[in-house]
Amino acid sequence: MKIACLGWGSLIWKPEALPLASEWYKEGPALPIEFSRVGDGGELATALCVNAPLSRAFWALLNADTLHHAVAALREREQIPVSRDDGVGVMVLNRTPAGPLAQWAAEKALDAVIWTALPPRIHGFEGRIPCVKDALDYLRTLEGEKRQHAQDYLSRVPAEFETPYRQAIRTQLGWDC
Repeated sequence: MKIACLGWGSLIWKPEALPLASEWYKEGPALPIEFSRVGDGGELATALCVNAPLSRAFWALLNADTLHHAVAALREREQIPVSRDDGVGVMVLNRTPAGPLAQWAAEKALDAVIWTALPPRIHGFEGRIPCVKDALDYLRTLEGEKRQHAQDYLSRVPAEFETPYRQAIRTQLGWDC
């Protein structure tokens, strides 16, 4: 199978155990991506967010013999337990691709596409989308190593992900991101 993985955050610069078979390409599908998930390390991570404008995701081919192997590798990299149903998104192409993601994948001659499907999260609530004020207020509470980690994360996310929240963080908090 020809399987691609979509990325928009740390997966791009730190794939770790994810078996990449190519570099990360920048012309992925347009998806609603925003800095909307408080990560386990305290960073305000990028996630798919229905309230976000579209950004072009990055994508890479995976060196995986089966879809199961590809999903398991992404789960391992993202530390998503198997018990969590919403952690990994999967789309398998068929003969009649419908919709923008399927059409993009068909143009790339892919058999399947996977991505991290963890929802936005703020104040410990999974699925809650932070507004800009929530995001800024959260980042203002960070100190020491957690704050440095959050700033490092933001600065490492590729510049192509120039979102409204990133702009607000830069202008209102003065962070170099």
